Amino acid sequence: MEKAPLAFRTHVSIFGNTNAGKSSLFNKLIGQDMMIVSQKHGTTTDPVTKAMELIPYGPIALTDTAGLGDTTEIGEKRTEKTEKIIERTDFAIYAADCTSFNENDYIKFKSLFDKRKAEHLLVFTKNDLKPSYELYEKYPDAVFVSVKDEASVERLKERLIKELSKTAPQSDTMIGNLMPKGSTVVMVVPIDSEAPKGRLILPQIQFLRDCLDHGIKCVVTRDTELEETLTELNKIDLVVTDSQAFKFVSSAVPESIPLTSFSIMMANMKGDLRQLIKGVSAINNLKDGSRILMAEACTHNTSHEDIGRVKIPNLLKKYTGKNLVFDYYVHYDFPKNLSDYDLVIHCGGCMINSRSMNNRIEFCTQSGVPITNYGVVLAFLNGILDRSKEIFE
Repeated sequence: MEKAPLAFRTHVSIFGNTNAGKSSLFNKLIGQDMMIVSQKHGTTTDPVTKAMELIPYGPIALTDTAGLGDTTEIGEKRTEKTEKIIERTDFAIYAADCTSFNENDYIKFKSLFDKRKAEHLLVFTKNDLKPSYELYEKYPDAVFVSVKDEASVERLKERLIKELSKTAPQSDTMIGNLMPKGSTVVMVVPIDSEAPKGRLILPQIQFLRDCLDHGIKCVVTRDTELEETLTELNKIDLVVTDSQAFKFVSSAVPESIPLTSFSIMMANMKGDLRQLIKGVSAINNLKDGSRILMAEACTHNTSHEDIGRVKIPNLLKKYTGKNLVFDYYVHYDFPKNLSDYDLVIHCGGCMINSRSMNNRIEFCTQSGVPITNYGVVLAFLNGILDRSKEIFE
């Protein structure tokens, strides 16, 4: 659990007004003095995330956010960052000072979270200062906590475990719900200038571990040894390749063997694959000057072989014959307004959680802007989309 990537953890975030005791609560929950605590308003300036184990629930990512309600220019920027955290939060804690509770602020926050169809828990802090009895009566489901009272913090943890356990778990497997135990899968991993030295990239590592967890035999090979590998194996149930090698791998793998990519596998696990497949058809409607948003969920060094900044743009320009414009948004950055865009193309999303991915898909859909995925685009441009999606149907 300690090594679980943040993208695979349940994201729990603490929200509330300035000086509501959020950072003190954060420190108590993780058992470390990570955050500076002060009576001065606005001590927390940026969201801070810490991986922790909530036993017996499992691995979570706990985030402390800047306080809401600061009306200064800097405060407004902090609030904007805090509200962005909601987009990737699976479960929220709203911390409220029991001696100065602003019900209107709480209602405003609750509406933001209800809009995302996510659950939250109201936690009254500074309980040692003796809150009014009316709060107990009006909010019987709330948790009352004092960081000076270890028992109250433990009660909060127990309640948090209970609430998280009730939340319907999202699929956290790329292959386990698609192939039965005992299946044989071939992973095709090209080694080019984009491949990190001495290790595999995260989607490949996750896929390999997923196969092991579900009793699926997995053979890893480079594209240069693929044909030899295919002849040596008696039974192959699926071939999964890096999207960049789609064209060659498709020509080498017999039609009788299902084929897809790590990116499409990731998209199916984390988001709405049907919506991403639907969105790729917008490529046929692109015109000169069409603007495309390229969304990359991680930061990385780029090269002349970069898939998102070189290969896909070049292939799209060649396929459409149009002069296209590409904008890039990295990690958690995403525009508030999509009206300038004709298409959004998202990476596999291995570095963000399902909540973030699904919120982005929903936002694009509500904005009337088609969204698709690196792997889906490459399958489409190579004329093998139907084959690549068959395993999911």
